[in-house]
Amino acid sequence: MRMVLTLIAGVAGRMVLPDLAAAVAGALPGPAETRWLAPGAACDLCFAIADAGTGAELAARVRALLGGAAIDLVLQPEAARRKRLLVADLEATVIENEMLDEIAVELGIGPRIAEITRRAMNGDIDFAAALEARVALLAGTDCRVLDAAAAHIRPSPGARALVATMRRDGAATALVSGGFTVFAEPVGSALGFDHVVANRLDTEGGRIAGTVRPPYVTAEGKREALLALAEHYGLPPAAALAVGDGANDLPMLAAAGLGVAYRAKPKVTAGAHARVDHADLTALLYAQGFTRKDFVEG
Repeated sequence: MRMVLTLIAGVAGRMVLPDLAAAVAGALPGPAETRWLAPGAACDLCFAIADAGTGAELAARVRALLGGAAIDLVLQPEAARRKRLLVADLEATVIENEMLDEIAVELGIGPRIAEITRRAMNGDIDFAAALEARVALLAGTDCRVLDAAAAHIRPSPGARALVATMRRDGAATALVSGGFTVFAEPVGSALGFDHVVANRLDTEGGRIAGTVRPPYVTAEGKREALLALAEHYGLPPAAALAVGDGANDLPMLAAAGLGVAYRAKPKVTAGAHARVDHADLTALLYAQGFTRKDFVEG
């Protein structure tokens, strides 16, 4: 089977990537062809392997060769690596923020909300229960706090290029969030996503009601959204690329052909097909074989 190992450097890893790429190429089974996707920043190492089941062991050996360098790796079959559907989490993935935490800071209850968020994203408590508990703390709050929180939204580096490049290449794109439509829909529109799926926060008389309109977009809801979108476009789930950072993203990541844990919690990195810890979201383009000159900046 033909495999491709993509090495993607974070800013701190670019000085050492060429030397480390050569060392990794020499350690791969059989001769490896090196293709630079971005000089000094990302490359493909293409090679043949007899048993794809040894991929996890091989990836572990490569990580050992890389040592502590700020370099990410994605190992996958070379065939069908270019995906036709992107399904992305919103908070701490497409944007750098956790929006309930932003609201909590505005209200002066940051530590109470943040601790529940942390436990939910680590998978220590049920996501739906955590959502209800956090939203209940907001009951009676003036809705203007939502605008104040939205003013702090920071798109993650590479998010715009990821969406624009995949759309230009013919892929469908979806933002699927366990957060709220009041934030997800404007971000989705600004970044050019084709679809937005998120929870709807209940309001009454200009105030937050403290409840979320069912059905909730939970971990299983994210997986179901990916499968429904794939079916809508006549695609197998293997044609999807999913990316997220929290435990509630794991079923979605597992259902995709390539599920990427982005700067994620330990439980998520352990359960995903691939992980990106150092590079920005354009790493997902390099993982599909796009070169730097292919990028659409948006």
